[in-house]
Amino acid sequence: MNAKLRRKVKERKRKMRRRIDKFEGPWSSPMITPPAISYELAEKQQAIAAGGIGAMLQLTKQLDLRGEINRAIKLFKMHLPYDEADHVLNISLNLLAGGNCLDHLEDRRQDEAYLNAVGAHRIPDPTTAGDFCRRFNDRHVLSLMSAFNRVREKVWKQQSDEFFDCAVIEADGTQVETSGERKQGIGINYKGQWGYHPLVVTLANTREPLFIANRSGNRPSHENSAFYFDLAVQRCRDAGFRKIVLRGDTDFALTENFDRWDADNVEFVFGIDAMPKLVEIAENLDSSAWKAMKRRRSQKPAVEKPRARRPRFKEQIVVRNGYLNKKLASERIAEFDYQPGKCNRTYRVVVLHKEVHLTRGQMRLFDKEQPVYFFYITNATKKMKSPRQVVVDANARCDQENNIAQLKQCCLSAPLSDLTSNWAYMVIASLAWNLKVWSGLLIKPSGTEQERIDQAATKSRVIGMDFRTFRDRILMVPAQIIRRSRTLVYRLLSYRPSVDVLLLINSNIRRPLRC
Repeated sequence: MNAKLRRKVKERKRKMRRRIDKFEGPWSSPMITPPAISYELAEKQQAIAAGGIGAMLQLTKQLDLRGEINRAIKLFKMHLPYDEADHVLNISLNLLAGGNCLDHLEDRRQDEAYLNAVGAHRIPDPTTAGDFCRRFNDRHVLSLMSAFNRVREKVWKQQSDEFFDCAVIEADGTQVETSGERKQGIGINYKGQWGYHPLVVTLANTREPLFIANRSGNRPSHENSAFYFDLAVQRCRDAGFRKIVLRGDTDFALTENFDRWDADNVEFVFGIDAMPKLVEIAENLDSSAWKAMKRRRSQKPAVEKPRARRPRFKEQIVVRNGYLNKKLASERIAEFDYQPGKCNRTYRVVVLHKEVHLTRGQMRLFDKEQPVYFFYITNATKKMKSPRQVVVDANARCDQENNIAQLKQCCLSAPLSDLTSNWAYMVIASLAWNLKVWSGLLIKPSGTEQERIDQAATKSRVIGMDFRTFRDRILMVPAQIIRRSRTLVYRLLSYRPSVDVLLLINSNIRRPLRC
């Protein structure tokens, strides 16, 4: 950010803070009193709502995303007038500019200011975009994911050395519901939901989707997960990560792969079903093997006068109406060695016993209480991880649910007619989420110590930000589009604090990449 722009930003910030200061301005009511309103159409000036889209376009140029996409997939014999990268970028930029589906491409392609903003004479319409996705086969989709991962490695190389200490890879399946009756490949799951059941493999460190595999809605979560786990492990190892950890719920405890992963120095922590044999072992453990499970509470900053806690209204309703109520009374942990039937060696199994009290109204139901056990299997030694740390790491996998929920906001949908084309759309649309994460990862804190601290906090906040929050807060800033001889100027027409983040992202994106 140059000195002139920095000075303008500080001045706009001062004006904004002065305007919203409760000690400034009028105190009359009502406050919202608009004058007479009329509309006019500008003669020459053009503006778009998503002024932050320019930073995303600059990011694609800096990472040579167009070149990687065109080298990875060859779907056209001739590029008249669009190439493969045009279609991929068109779909992802539509999501970043405020669209939610393919039909919203029609709004983009008929917006002259948007076309000027992305430097295009015209862009594909929704029908053409759908035809592009239907050209894909399985090999093309895998090649496109590999292209995204090669670009991802360029971003990873810009990180500090500590970034490569450990890569945590997680996998989970999710149901993408659809009410369409003519979608090839759909199925019905055990909940009675129709749709597809994609597998999502993510890097927990940065919340990036490394691989997405679309499947029929009636397929189990773990189907083909070992194949994508292996691809993700190899990708992270090639990128320079010194330690690889696999995590997943009980569906992903694929015991036939444990010996192979262990021999390859891949650490894993999986939940495992509470099978009768494991429950019997846990019940026969000596009492000295059990220890109290202590979960650390988050340390909240001390305040002079803490807020009073609100009453638990839900609890009051449950007690008043006499509903069955389950209350966690205590937790204990223990561990033992166990050899699964498909393994040639033993592994650590950590068991978590939860004492749950059942009540109905004010009455305690003693005769209905049953022991509750949760089992976790790992190849991490006792020196590497304590039993408590194994449980904590396994529970941290629950954040994968948040990642999938965010991906459903942008890419996990099924707008097309068959399984493979919807798979292609999911992978293409995931680029919108990747661009969000990459824009945050490329922030390199610099300046004074306080500026570095603030920029590091902004970097973490952007990486962990919800997709819609990122789009609405960072990108949806109205900007006038000015075309000059060799440059395209985005003149921001309003100021709010999130503009600082956009300008920080833009200035860091323009830095030369580390080879």
